[in-house]
Amino acid sequence: RDLLTELDMSCFVKLTGSRGVHVEVPIRRQYSFDEVRNYARRVAEHLSRSHPGHYTVEQRKDRREGRLFIDYLRNAYAQTTVAPYSLRPLQGAPVASPLDWDELEGIDSSGRYTIHNIFRRLSHRDDPWEEYASLRQGIDTVKLKNLS
Repeated sequence: RDLLTELDMSCFVKLTGSRGVHVEVPIRRQYSFDEVRNYARRVAEHLSRSHPGHYTVEQRKDRREGRLFIDYLRNAYAQTTVAPYSLRPLQGAPVASPLDWDELEGIDSSGRYTIHNIFRRLSHRDDPWEEYASLRQGIDTVKLKNLS
């Protein structure tokens, strides 16, 4: 999030309801899949170079050595991601749940919200992604290049 903020990119966080967390950046629809994937790859590689003990872009699990995998590869044609509030076909019926950034630290599992507790959560909070649909950003490769 800090790196994206440094790049003047607003971003949103979501529990997948399975095994991870997604950070999403709403962008304008003017870019090709290749342009978006290349930008995401450069952001991920910069983050893994800047914090080599914490993050990696290494796909093979046996080479990650306890580091968090930053998967930029979902930014390509025919690659899918779970939609917000999707019910996952897993034990306990977890739900892909958008969060406010301040909630992330207290989360112990990406399947924390389920069909049994998601409505209670929603009745006590505003939509953390309220501005997501109206926000469209450009990707600025110059700013990214200046970080390297």
